[in-house]
Amino acid sequence: MCRWRDGTEHAAEVIEIRSKGARSEYYVTFIGENRRLDEWVTQDRICAVAAADSPVVDEGKGGRQTRNQKRRHDELNHTEEDDHAQDAVSAALEKEHLEATKVKNIMCIQIGNFDIDTWYYSPYPEDFAGVERLYLCEFCLKYMRKLNTLERHMCKCELRHPPGDEIYRDGRLSVFEVDGRKNKIYCQNLCLLSKLFLDHKTLYYDVDPFLFYILTERDERGCQLVGYFSKEKDSPQDHNLACIMTMPQHQRKGYGRFLIAMSYELSRKEGRVGTPERPLSDLGKLSYRSFWRDTILDLLAETTQNKTGSLSVNDIRAHTMIKSEDIITTLQSLNLIKYYKQQHLIYVTPQIIAEHQAKRRSTKGPALDQSKLHWAPPLTMAKSRK
Repeated sequence: MCRWRDGTEHAAEVIEIRSKGARSEYYVTFIGENRRLDEWVTQDRICAVAAADSPVVDEGKGGRQTRNQKRRHDELNHTEEDDHAQDAVSAALEKEHLEATKVKNIMCIQIGNFDIDTWYYSPYPEDFAGVERLYLCEFCLKYMRKLNTLERHMCKCELRHPPGDEIYRDGRLSVFEVDGRKNKIYCQNLCLLSKLFLDHKTLYYDVDPFLFYILTERDERGCQLVGYFSKEKDSPQDHNLACIMTMPQHQRKGYGRFLIAMSYELSRKEGRVGTPERPLSDLGKLSYRSFWRDTILDLLAETTQNKTGSLSVNDIRAHTMIKSEDIITTLQSLNLIKYYKQQHLIYVTPQIIAEHQAKRRSTKGPALDQSKLHWAPPLTMAKSRK
């Protein structure tokens, strides 16, 4: 048993022990809870220890992954968590990932005016592993060990927004498109930062094949990072999003939904349906399920209200650019689809829509204004479609 920060006790497993001066510290994972809650604790918070001897922490450098290695990992781990048919290779790879990332190497970061506790391991260079606090430039995302180094850097750093093209502006919000090939260092720094808050992210250094869409809030000092999503320049699996992350200090404000809506609006301009790359994080799954549900319900409500006739899965796909499999899964979760005589039938009435809308939570946060998005598919995407 181990005490949480609020004083309550919870079952935990001691993963590592390290010596810090004359005392020992224990790295614990709380059983049944998300790994983001794992932390180093002192002896006074441990109520009982089952095993006295544990290996000393080994904070080695995380392995760099090539694009082919990333594809192989994703192909082996494409199933949902509730899919029990996982082959031995996939299980071994997952075990290897958990073993390599079980202990956080960075406990806290300072970026801008925020001190943020980290959630997961990130493969920062070995020289930076094990520091209690990592200091990041809020504009170029360069990382440093000491505060005075950051202060000297801020006097020299000329960047005040992500190094790409601004494709969207609405009030204080701006979105920039950054090419991983043209701005490799910035995108690598972004991936290392996001890994601190994403458990299964595998892209760290091979950023050339990706575009990054950075959401920022603008003030008199510049554009501060709020969140981002990335997408492959050419995805044969119709992935319109590879990775999505909202900074912890900006979560629960609707920015995740805004980024998802942006990814589908880009798909609309490309003229192709899209789906996120799997596996999704726990927060990503919740965000996508909510977005799909509300988007499809709004379309069904509009159709039934205007009495414009029948609506098929293909019609929903054409209106929303959501992939058919995601549409069917969402309709099944709402109990609005039946499988009859080898075809899916959508069964919906105004009363059913009203009941679902009544249960729907009110969405908060910024809405995407399509008229303020100024973007055309990059040439590589146009060639691929052709």
